[in-house]
Amino acid sequence: MLSPNIYLRYSLAAVIAISVTFPLGTLAESAQAQMSEQTAMQKSQAAIKEYATTLKAALQTAMKAGGPMAAIPVCHTQAPQIAAQVGKKYDLEIHRTSLKPRAIAPQPWEKTVLEQFEVEKDAGKPIGKIVWHKTVEVDGQKELRLMKAIPTGEVCLTCHGTNVAPAVLSKIKSLYPNDEATGYKLGDIRGAFSVTAALN
Repeated sequence: MLSPNIYLRYSLAAVIAISVTFPLGTLAESAQAQMSEQTAMQKSQAAIKEYATTLKAALQTAMKAGGPMAAIPVCHTQAPQIAAQVGKKYDLEIHRTSLKPRAIAPQPWEKTVLEQFEVEKDAGKPIGKIVWHKTVEVDGQKELRLMKAIPTGEVCLTCHGTNVAPAVLSKIKSLYPNDEATGYKLGDIRGAFSVTAALN
């Protein structure tokens, strides 16, 4: 049986060894970083849900009131406003992008993710479950990047399908001269929500 003094020396040595191997400050910083990333992830997911829900409701209201011609200005004017409001609420940046963009062309990293989404879809993964995220450092600032695929639904085909009405297509071209966002079929990946959130 160890004497009290020897036991105390062993205990102190163990504490010192643990402190050297895992500095308390490092452990606290690691926990804080994990919490920050987890919080950013939760905020990003909530922002996507709110943006998608709000925009869908606005489009449905416009479609009921005046059909596709009334819905086009919603995407052109209200969608950026909704994105800005949601971004401000959650303290992040959010938008929609696509491999065939109408408004916002993908950044190189977004394009890479969108191409990977197509691979996942072709492999049989449900579009609603195709999500990507990564923490990166840009100019000394860490940020969480998150993208979630957007499926092409029936209502999307009115303005994004293979047989868009001439009047609708003309209106789209007047607002988006470089539009590429037509020719989609039901079940395609229309694009993705893209979120960037700064980490503390």
